[in-house]
This record gives sequence, C-alpha cells and structure tokens, in this order.
Amino acid sequence: MKTSTLLAILSLAVFGFAARSEAQVRLSDAQAKQAAVVKVVPEYPAMARQMRLSGRVELEATIDTEGNVEKVQVVSGNPLLSSAAVTALKKWKFNPVMEEGKPVRATASVVFDFKL
Repeated sequence: MKTSTLLAILSLAVFGFAARSEAQVRLSDAQAKQAAVVKVVPEYPAMARQMRLSGRVELEATIDTEGNVEKVQVVSGNPLLSSAAVTALKKWKFNPVMEEGKPVRATASVVFDFKL
C-alpha cells in the first residue's frame, strides 16, 4: 500500500473519531424546556415596554456535558428583546444530555415570547 493511501486512511479514521466525539444531540424547544432544571425568565427590557414592543425570540444554545450553557446564538427576533433573552438563557442549567449512556454536548432551540 502506498504511503499516501495509508496516510489518507489514517486521516479519515482520526477525523471520523473526532467527529463522533464532538457529535451533538439536537433538542427542540419543548425538549430543552423539559430538560432544564434552572430556568431564568428574561426581564422585559424597559425600552421595549415603553415602545410597547412584543415578539418572539428564537435562540440556539450549546450545552456542555455537565448541562451548562456554553454559548447562545440569536436565530431570530428583535435585538432589543434578544439581548434580554440571551442574558436569561445563559443562566439556565440543564440535566446532562445522554447518548449511549454517556453525557454529550447538545444544541438546544429555545423560544421566548415577549408579550405585554
């Protein structure tokens, strides 16, 4: 077997292992809210209240193997409302997401509805 072929096979094997170890489970809004053990409700921003602004904010959170929120990204929503939603979601705590009996990283969709 050629050295270049052997290196290609080894690279694929290593990459495949790395991809599996970083595999993420995706949670829907309902699954995420069920898995959350600490849920901080976003504070309605004073400016948004004065402007009588309401709406939906959709976020995507990365949850580590211990159930902590690592990162939050805004998928959609008014920036004034989104900042309050992001601040709240960063304080959430989840039961660890399990796959094949082991805790894994997960991505969760979370939706907040701001209504006056």
